[in-house]
Amino acid sequence: MLLCVLALLPPTWMFTAAGDRLRTTADVPSTEVAVVFGAGLWQGEPSPYLARRLDAAAELYRAGRIKVVLVTGDNSRKEYDEPDAMRGYLTEHGVPDDRIVSDYAGFDTWDSCVRAKRIFGVDRAVLISQGFHIRRAVALCQEAGVESYGVGVQNRHDETWYYGATRELFAAGKASLDVLFEPDPHFLGPEEPGVERALASAR
Repeated sequence: MLLCVLALLPPTWMFTAAGDRLRTTADVPSTEVAVVFGAGLWQGEPSPYLARRLDAAAELYRAGRIKVVLVTGDNSRKEYDEPDAMRGYLTEHGVPDDRIVSDYAGFDTWDSCVRAKRIFGVDRAVLISQGFHIRRAVALCQEAGVESYGVGVQNRHDETWYYGATRELFAAGKASLDVLFEPDPHFLGPEEPGVERALASAR
């Protein structure tokens, strides 16, 4: 029984931390910056799950609810570049290139949240991901110092969805350790002015 209680603590914390900060594209507060988390590429293009996240960001931009999109993902190999693929998709869907900022070292959710705060200077953001992941993203970004609202996009419940939902149960444990020990991202580096410049352009 004790083991069951301990196993449930991380997911319970995650749901509580996200609290009432989940919204839809229709009612999320207007916020200057949106953060879109990577979700894999298929033959160099955004996967269907990632495309849904990017569609939501483009919708928010066209509606005037955000001004800049920070795309954060994996570019650990030359042949695998999530941020550039995300940028290309957004520009094709009406988001100007100078309103998009790329984080090439968003290797996991904690890294993306910490880098958004410490490298790109983001204090407040709309986070965009799938419904099964968005609570963890909000909880971690809140802990990293980014006041966050989450938009959880929906997908049909296929094998990928069930895999992602199951994975979240285990990822909650890692998330709680990240919050407890506050490790530095895999790559930190100097501050980057990309978000500040994009916002200046938007104004």
